[in-house]
Amino acid sequence: MLRLAASGAARGILARGVALQTRRCLVTKFSKDHEWIKVDGGIGIIGITDHAQEQLGDVVFVDLPEVGAKVEKDETMGAVESVKAASDIYSPVTGEVTEVNNALVDEPALVNTSPEADGWMAKVKLSDAGELDSLMDADAYAEFCKE
Repeated sequence: MLRLAASGAARGILARGVALQTRRCLVTKFSKDHEWIKVDGGIGIIGITDHAQEQLGDVVFVDLPEVGAKVEKDETMGAVESVKAASDIYSPVTGEVTEVNNALVDEPALVNTSPEADGWMAKVKLSDAGELDSLMDADAYAEFCKE
């Protein structure tokens, strides 16, 4: 185990090392239903992709799951309504909802302006991390969207 150094420079190096290590642990995968999931430490943050929001148009309402709800891989966990259409949100993994993005209740347009960051929808504690193996990485998803 590393010992904390007393100098400010050493603390800065250590802090950057921890930040870099955290980023390396973050895994992002994509489903064929156009949801993304970013996983870190057994918790997955779920939302819809930029491609999906472009197809939907201006989002006017987001139906989020309840905290504590159990979600199943490839089953509906919520919905998004836009000026063009309504679309279900499918969970890319099985698990339990630990948090939802309540900012979307008042500002559903975050799904359009920041679909893969501020527009996230739910955090889920994964039941089976092996389910991630059936999802696409960024390159495979980009190819999938070209089809």
